[in-house]
Amino acid sequence: MVHREAGPASLPDDWPAKPELSLALTGMGCFDWDLGSGLLHLDRVALGILDVNEDDYDGTRANVLERLPPGENDRLDAFVSEAISSGEDGCGAYFRVRRRDGTLRWTHAQGTVRRDETGRPQRLIGIMRDATQELADSMARLELDEERRRRTTVVEGATAALAHARTVQDVIDVLKESDGLEHLGAASMVMGLLDSGRIRLVADGPAGSFVPGTRITRVDEEYPMSEVIRTLAPRFIETAEDFATSYAGLWPHISHLGITSAAYLPLIAQGRPIGAVGLLYGDKIGFTTEDRNLLVALGSGIAQSLQRAVLFEQEHDLAEGLQRAMLPRRIPAVAGAEIAVRYRSARLGRDVGGDWYDVIPLPGGRVGAVIGDVQGHDTDAAAVMGQLRIVLRAYAAEGHTPATVMARASEFLHELDTDRFATCVYAEADLATGVVRMVRAGHVDPMIRDTDGSCRRLPAEGGLPLGLSTEFGRVDYPVNTVELDPGQTLVLYTDGLVEMPGTDLDEGMQRLAGVIADGPRDLQELADRLCGVVDGRGGEDDVAVLLLRRQGASPGRTGGRLQQQVGRGEPEALASARHMVRAAVRAWGAGDRSDDIELVSDELMTNALTHTDGGATVTVRVLPGPERRLRVEVEDRSSVLPRIQDAGETGISGRGLVLVDVLADEWGVESRGGGKSVWGEFTIP
Repeated sequence: MVHREAGPASLPDDWPAKPELSLALTGMGCFDWDLGSGLLHLDRVALGILDVNEDDYDGTRANVLERLPPGENDRLDAFVSEAISSGEDGCGAYFRVRRRDGTLRWTHAQGTVRRDETGRPQRLIGIMRDATQELADSMARLELDEERRRRTTVVEGATAALAHARTVQDVIDVLKESDGLEHLGAASMVMGLLDSGRIRLVADGPAGSFVPGTRITRVDEEYPMSEVIRTLAPRFIETAEDFATSYAGLWPHISHLGITSAAYLPLIAQGRPIGAVGLLYGDKIGFTTEDRNLLVALGSGIAQSLQRAVLFEQEHDLAEGLQRAMLPRRIPAVAGAEIAVRYRSARLGRDVGGDWYDVIPLPGGRVGAVIGDVQGHDTDAAAVMGQLRIVLRAYAAEGHTPATVMARASEFLHELDTDRFATCVYAEADLATGVVRMVRAGHVDPMIRDTDGSCRRLPAEGGLPLGLSTEFGRVDYPVNTVELDPGQTLVLYTDGLVEMPGTDLDEGMQRLAGVIADGPRDLQELADRLCGVVDGRGGEDDVAVLLLRRQGASPGRTGGRLQQQVGRGEPEALASARHMVRAAVRAWGAGDRSDDIELVSDELMTNALTHTDGGATVTVRVLPGPERRLRVEVEDRSSVLPRIQDAGETGISGRGLVLVDVLADEWGVESRGGGKSVWGEFTIP
């Protein structure tokens, strides 16, 4: 016998509640589907869930199927059939029911398969309930989780992008152009950097939001950015009323922008404030704890990136200033030539490199053009470049041949003991004749742009880079001679103009030749175009460009250039040189200056052969310029410079230079490396 404790006398008659009542109270209905006959029993709650009128229900599935949208019946049948055929006893499914008013309701049914002794299914018995609110709550949770993931991803993505920002403007562009503000819900952004107790605005808000007098503000003023820098704490402005009350001086100037809230964040790096950023919202009221945490994390990433950017710009400006100080301050005007030069520092990387150019006026209407690149991308490379440029210029001005200039520059660089090498091209152009003597030390080949605009590569035999040639004892640089016609342009450049990651040098040079050919005829505009190509693609190398165009000769102002070698003790060669001078002055129309020119030429040749151990080189040329001038040069290997002496009344020696001084319009002496050149010039009709 089971003993039951006596219960209260007031218990209701239906205690304990039947399962049907418990299910009904929780909004669940019951169903019983006889698989053999097809009859489907639904209690009153189940009929209500399916929105089927109890009086109209005939106990079959037909009334139920009328409530299912197209496709739902097939999906449910397939689901139940799979559960029955698999031998499982339990099954459940979510499906939609179309109510009589046309709206859809999500419903969930769960049942158990009853089988006979052979395992054949006979009945499906279970419960159903309205699942609309359940799925709505689940969807809301999913959407909230998705929104949280999305906003976190935005902050993470912005932080990753900021890691690659190199300048302050890069940081601003990342925040404005990466859709980060939009995904965070902000309409616009303002940013200021702290500098000696003042805040300098570097990023404005939306159009029309600039407030006069706020470009530079003090930290102690009543502005949001000033406040967060003073307190080192973020300021979340929840409403427009909060903004107007807290910053009465600022609000009247921006109230028309429709700002509903704002978040101002201090930018702190290494424990010190470097600025502040403000995010302005147009459709947001208040900030949740999650909002605040995300924005604070974003502010930390911005601060770190800004500090790197500021340091980068400071170091880059210092290096670039040093590099530019090492370059020529101005390019001299050279008669008979048009020249354009450009230098662009690297767009990536922390420092500039050792690229340089130089233009060196030389006697006799000649000009030296130099382009070079010292190995490395740092301030040391720029310093070595400055020293190398100066000594190369000095060697060229002394009158050394291009090969000697390059060899001595290589020795100088090797003696610096910097473990650096340099590539270089030195071209010495005679603008009167167009003859260009060129030496290449490991540098990229120059190019020539023809008068019709076409461009071609100028292959030039070369030697090792400067510094390396001395180390390996190979300082004999071959000299390449080309002729530059009037209107043609010699194009010298460094490898930063043609080298790109993923492409070989030939492709880069072909691309450059196309840019030059399609470029403007104006030399300055062409130089800008070349640098514009580099600016457009960015790069890790700096670039130097030198363009030298030989100008067209004016009719009647140029003649030619004649040269004769005269050996010591060779009377036939001396006579031939005198004949050459005589023929030249007659052919070039010297007129009544012929005797003066021949007499001075003879005196210069005689002095060279008398007072030196070797022979001499006699050159006669007509110089370009506003007036027609004929120049006679006698070059020898002695470094002893002649000077005018007083020969006295009975002296024989010493009267030669006196005669030259009297007859020539101008005369002078120039060092030429291992010797000298004595010259005289005459104005001729």
